[in-house]
Amino acid sequence: MHAAWDAVHTDYSTHTAPPGPTGLAESTDDWLTLHRGAPNGHLLAPAGNQMLASLTSGRPVHLMHTTPYLDAIRATGELHGSGGCLVGALYCAPLTVTAEGLRPHNLGSYLLRTKTDTQTLVFEVRPEAPAPAKGLNYLRLGGIHLDTYLGHRVFLTAGEDEHLRQGAVARVRETAGFLDLLLADARGERTASTTAFFHQLAQAVPRMPFLGYLYFEVLSEYLLLYSTSPETKAYALAGEMNNRLYKELAFAAVATMGRLFDLALFNPDRAQLTELIDRIDPALALGADAYVRRRLPHLFACAALGPDRDAGAVSFRYAGADFDTLTVMAPHLAGQLVFREMRTLPRYPALFPVFEQAKATSVYAYWNSHDIAVPFNGVLPKGEIGLNLAFPRASCAAWVAETCERGLLHPTEELNLLPVPRLADLRGTALGRAAFPGPLPPRPAGPSASPVLVGAASAA
Repeated sequence: MHAAWDAVHTDYSTHTAPPGPTGLAESTDDWLTLHRGAPNGHLLAPAGNQMLASLTSGRPVHLMHTTPYLDAIRATGELHGSGGCLVGALYCAPLTVTAEGLRPHNLGSYLLRTKTDTQTLVFEVRPEAPAPAKGLNYLRLGGIHLDTYLGHRVFLTAGEDEHLRQGAVARVRETAGFLDLLLADARGERTASTTAFFHQLAQAVPRMPFLGYLYFEVLSEYLLLYSTSPETKAYALAGEMNNRLYKELAFAAVATMGRLFDLALFNPDRAQLTELIDRIDPALALGADAYVRRRLPHLFACAALGPDRDAGAVSFRYAGADFDTLTVMAPHLAGQLVFREMRTLPRYPALFPVFEQAKATSVYAYWNSHDIAVPFNGVLPKGEIGLNLAFPRASCAAWVAETCERGLLHPTEELNLLPVPRLADLRGTALGRAAFPGPLPPRPAGPSASPVLVGAASAA
């Protein structure tokens, strides 16, 4: 299983990218070279990125976490993870130690400014050894999702299992034409005008929600790597990517994003895309559609097929024949679809501990074997970072902190907390509250009598 997790992680200390399928016009290494040559490409390596430099130094790492559940944390003395944060970590942002106080990464400053109903925790993690610069890329989790489903199908009723399989196949059939267009573009065979491309993309996202995630990450990549605004330059000098760019993109594109951060709803058409980018960084507006048109097909091919498939041998008109055929032709897309279809099951709150905890336990084992006490979002090393709650070889101290008028954090109360490698109850997360409203189930008396929802504050 470690090999499967290795394929999900990007090592930013190397000059090569994880391989994609064969038959593509551009390789993953071609794109890595292009990205490293972008205005902010130096932030893709530990030498230029403050977060990566800290993680690979072997010195203490300082993190901040915002939570509305401080009373529950105090009552139980436990920290739990979230399935929405790097599979099972605790969502945090980096801190830098200064003589005046702890300076938040610009992501942390954004969280402090926008999450006004929360309180802030500070962690100091002391690893025994330097960590590799390996970050988890959730867009490449399709193979993990598929393997977990296949290994735990026996927990489903026959009707639930059929619902997942038929739902996945139906989504492929409904969007097969556009998915084949994406593969053709990835192979270098331009088949539609740019206007038609974006029209079909906007129509396909509601029927193939995973495309919304890919679309958003492509635009985030474009903004973070190519922005040269004064604000972005100032953050880059500090070794940080400008997180405000993609945050504003998400909230401007989807009106309900403030209630539930759901990228399955992200589907601006070409005109809306240009307007969005013009509002966020006007200098990049004219090039956004061309970048998406070139980048999205390649990223889709890599995320849907995996590294051991030939993009020239796949047609989604045939892959949608049945679920077994889909798992052979596009196993990673099959996994992403099953993962999302499972959320529609009425019994998902009961199934969540089976399927999602299995993935979390598996990634904990991978991180522990690679000395990763502090994992991070490896789509880009932009500052979204987590706490590995299962890591046995690092001490972790925790405090409640207050923010001064200069935006620095100051610890005020030390907490005696136990990191527990277990996911918080689904219905204590934003996803669970939105999809399954109602009271949390009763819990037995004891140390974990109250639900610990600390990991549900956000998702990476």
